[in-house]
Amino acid sequence: MTNLRDWFSTSCHLRKTVNPVTMDSHLAPREGAPATPAWRQIVARYQQASAGRAMWQLGNTLVPYVALWCLMYWSLALSWWLALPLAILAGAFLVRTFIIFHDCGHGSFFQSAAANHVVGTITGVLTFTPFYHWRWEHALHHATAGDLDRRGTGDVWTLTVQEYLEASRWKRCAYRLARNPAVLFGLAPLFLFLIKQRVPSLKAPARERYSVYGTNLGVGALAAGLIWIFGLEAYLTLQLIVLMTAGSAGVWLFYVQHQFEGVYWERSNEWDYATAALKGSSFYKLPKVLQWFSGNIGFHHIHHLSPRIPNYHLEKCQRAEPLFQTVPPVTLFASFKSFTYRLWDEQRCRLVGYRHLKEVRRQTQTARC
Repeated sequence: MTNLRDWFSTSCHLRKTVNPVTMDSHLAPREGAPATPAWRQIVARYQQASAGRAMWQLGNTLVPYVALWCLMYWSLALSWWLALPLAILAGAFLVRTFIIFHDCGHGSFFQSAAANHVVGTITGVLTFTPFYHWRWEHALHHATAGDLDRRGTGDVWTLTVQEYLEASRWKRCAYRLARNPAVLFGLAPLFLFLIKQRVPSLKAPARERYSVYGTNLGVGALAAGLIWIFGLEAYLTLQLIVLMTAGSAGVWLFYVQHQFEGVYWERSNEWDYATAALKGSSFYKLPKVLQWFSGNIGFHHIHHLSPRIPNYHLEKCQRAEPLFQTVPPVTLFASFKSFTYRLWDEQRCRLVGYRHLKEVRRQTQTARC
């Protein structure tokens, strides 16, 4: 295990070639990769799903979520000021619901594929996300995370310093707007869950496209039922608060899991799956209550190394295996620094802010002179 610690501490230019852990059977290891390394055996110990743990998590997530909607209905008769905090709390439970949906997409929540598909489809309606279509896109994210040459699917738009400097004025303005926190964590989540998830990708296979249409029907039916119970104005207000809370928190979690100090990005010819998992995905060490609501997704380095580990085994894996304890944690307070990261500097192998552009331009002018 000492060698693993030494390997992790090397600079971003030193790489070890290992086989990837596949998310699904269609994600094959790279050709010419060496024999299966020790970490494959390590993660295999925690990949067994537990029906009991899964059912308990469903109960302590979905039952309170439904109960909160009931409480919101009853509280409206007294005061909107009682309903609003309940809607925010329901949004927190919706984040946890999405993690269950997410695990079902990886086939890790239940041992049974059919159970994963059924629960994934149901939680997909609750989270406004089509199960099969999302699973298809998310598989691409796991296969390309940290690969500079394969950006663009299931990730946050990230340009290198050179790409930004060479971009048109319109593209630079669009990039700055997209990376603005008010847009990224405010408008973008609503656009993602209310609009983008309603339209399938033209590149998606037939089943994945039909899952979008089926989810749209499910969302519409659920909305119609709640409108009948709550009334149009009350339902729309409460649903938007729930979605805004869950969406903003979810986008932030995803953002900080791949945009943090020391993150790994590399070109395809140097990209390595295990390094991308352990150095390109953060160990987001959250307070216990936030860890619970976020379904242990803060152990993202382990999740990317082995998506087949269910969320309820991730903390146990982190505590038991020295390999994962070599990954430096990102604390809640330290994670706020991620707000300042805007571009990837390939020369320095790190994320930088826009102020760094002045230094780059100055160096370029000096070199020309």
